[in-house]
Amino acid sequence: MTDHRSKVRARTYQEIRQVARDLLVAEGLQAVTINAVARRMGMSGPAIYRYYDSHDDLIAGLTAEFYREVTVAIEGARVSGTVNLVPMNRALRHWAITNSAGFRLIFASPPLAPPADLNPTLTTREDRAAAGAFGAVFFDEVAAIWDQKGFPTPKPASVAPALWHQLERYAGETGDRLPPEAIHVFLNCWIRLYGHLCMEVLHQIDFAITDAAPLFEDCLRELCGWLEIPYCKENTG
Repeated sequence: MTDHRSKVRARTYQEIRQVARDLLVAEGLQAVTINAVARRMGMSGPAIYRYYDSHDDLIAGLTAEFYREVTVAIEGARVSGTVNLVPMNRALRHWAITNSAGFRLIFASPPLAPPADLNPTLTTREDRAAAGAFGAVFFDEVAAIWDQKGFPTPKPASVAPALWHQLERYAGETGDRLPPEAIHVFLNCWIRLYGHLCMEVLHQIDFAITDAAPLFEDCLRELCGWLEIPYCKENTG
């Protein structure tokens, strides 16, 4: 009986999340409310709180689901023993274009505040854990390139002290896998990539560009130049 109850509860969790996802895709984040989800499921608003503690908790679960999906997509582009940054980034762009609502939620929405009763650095909320796993995929790839052959970095003296201290802090937080000057390159790569994807997926360059794929490939060439790794054209055959 307990096992049956657990299965029913798990199915209801998934149904709530699917309904929330459908609302997000069809009407945007503002449409994803506890009452809207409940109405679509034929439940009362308070009944949803048996599964999710709050609206933020529901959105955190949905956010985590998208993070896990995009992580699987980019992980699927990796081939052991090779440099994977170019195919991983192409997989990220493909996911972003085909899941624009999910991209907007995880990359272009204000972050949820941490639970009030938890230290932000200690919280294990679902979305934060999934976001960390996503970021680790790219970080690990850049770290592997660094370990294998290195890449050009700025001289520490050329970096503003206020920025250098932050790079040192983040290097320590990530186990000193990359030195601060390599962290500087990693962050600039991510900023360049993120900027392109946001501009494309959010239709901010539609006034000039109808097909952003060639522009994205220019972005990849630039990143490959920064990291001194080979750029390979996409196999469209």
